[in-house]
Amino acid sequence: MAASKDKLRRALPKEVRKQQLIDATSRSIAKNGLSGTTMATITREAELSMGIANLHFKSKDMLLSATLAHITDEYNSGQSGLLSSTEYSSLADKLKALLDFNFSAKVTQKNKLAVWFAFWGEAKFRPTYKRICSTSDAMAEKAIGDLFQQIIDEGRYKEADAELLAIGYTALLDGLWLDLLVTPRTVNREKARKVACHYLASAFPKHIKVDVTSHDK
Repeated sequence: MAASKDKLRRALPKEVRKQQLIDATSRSIAKNGLSGTTMATITREAELSMGIANLHFKSKDMLLSATLAHITDEYNSGQSGLLSSTEYSSLADKLKALLDFNFSAKVTQKNKLAVWFAFWGEAKFRPTYKRICSTSDAMAEKAIGDLFQQIIDEGRYKEADAELLAIGYTALLDGLWLDLLVTPRTVNREKARKVACHYLASAFPKHIKVDVTSHDK
């Protein structure tokens, strides 16, 4: 029976197995930190053998890089899909949707935030991590800046600078996400969202109000 179970596990599709290991890596980092995460802690989280893990990822560094890439790709794909969507009737609706997305339960999930900041802490010393993090930040900032420019043009905000506002907004997000991870009793998602909403409302008063509420669950 045990042999049949092991055979079934090995027979799972390659991509499914890789995702299991990536998810297990995220959980391990959230529990043990980046330095405390080993192939042993990862395989224990995944309930897989070391042999199966090594079959899909030749080293821990490869698995860690894949985990970081997965977290950043998931975020950027979600944001890109939102910003390119034609389902919103106005730029004001799209701006509110961006705010909802940035503070959604999915984006601010503890394990994901823990992974993001753990890697950022090591980015200075690991070129691969730095490249992934920097590329992700640049993509997010560019996408947000493009939306802000459309809003500036529509609202005729003559003194507004889309690039500077996007830099400020993404920096604010990083700070609020860190608060959500480190001091969740002081800053919850609702409060963090309100802070970001105030920032956007001060920049684009014709497009968003400070009392706008989220429908995210």
